[in-house]
Amino acid sequence: MTAPDQTAVDDLVTLRDWVRYGVSQFARAELVFGHGTATALDEAAFLVLRGLGLPPDQLEPWLDARLTRAERERIAKLFGERVETRKPAPYLLNEAWIRGHKFYVDERVIVPRSYIGELLDGGLAGAISDPDSVGRVLDLCTGGGSLAVLAALAFPNATVDAVDISTEALKVARINVADYGLTDTVRIVHSDLFAALESARYDLIISNPPYVDAEAVAAFPPEYRAEPLLAHAGGEDGLDLVRKILAEAPLHLQPEGVLVVEIGHGREVLEADYAHLPFLWLDTAESEGEVFALGAQDFVPAPSHGAKRRKGAKA
Repeated sequence: MTAPDQTAVDDLVTLRDWVRYGVSQFARAELVFGHGTATALDEAAFLVLRGLGLPPDQLEPWLDARLTRAERERIAKLFGERVETRKPAPYLLNEAWIRGHKFYVDERVIVPRSYIGELLDGGLAGAISDPDSVGRVLDLCTGGGSLAVLAALAFPNATVDAVDISTEALKVARINVADYGLTDTVRIVHSDLFAALESARYDLIISNPPYVDAEAVAAFPPEYRAEPLLAHAGGEDGLDLVRKILAEAPLHLQPEGVLVVEIGHGREVLEADYAHLPFLWLDTAESEGEVFALGAQDFVPAPSHGAKRRKGAKA
């Protein structure tokens, strides 16, 4: 356990003081971000706000609030753990947020941060013409179940199958499904992609599979090494599982079904290898060309695709 910095506890009084202190500490330690925050300022604010039980998106109202000694010790301890362990902040708090929705996380699952979460918040507009018509959804590589939960909320008439190969990850998914009261709507399934689904067909298949290439995995900073390797490693060019999904998805889509997959930075390789597929790229506020959609009708007998050309995705 990391002991609080007693000098900081004595000298820093307001929430503003602690956010500034956190930025300085994190910059000095050369921490790496990307697990829900992009900068030292965002990370410090997140740890302070959630460490004090405050809303994660409301910093301004509290900046000049004076903290009790117990609160200062709590923040000092969190900052110390972040610097010394290099674990992502969500692991220290056991929570991650997507579009205002909180999810339980621990080291059994990757910290959820898929762009598909933002797209689901808009009902996958551009890929799904009638959200009310979606009756059955599959979330492949569900991890902690965040996308399965968001899909159940986005498509109220749907049941959702949440699939993962990791039994440990599925234990976390069960927690999140139960927290949202969705145990009758979301079914947890242990499976290697489609293997345990038999002949099931879906109106919508979503997936944020492992898509990091081997070179990037080898260069991971400690923050990314803290997450399960299984949730990142996508093979030499990052697209091994994406290729398997493209091969098998047509057998599990309804005639008007839609497949949505996040692939990181592998667009150029994917489009070259699957030139016969009319990928629809769904961009978000922070991503371009990292999530594609295909309709069941888009799949035609595929020519054998070429060899892998270059390395693609990163975390």
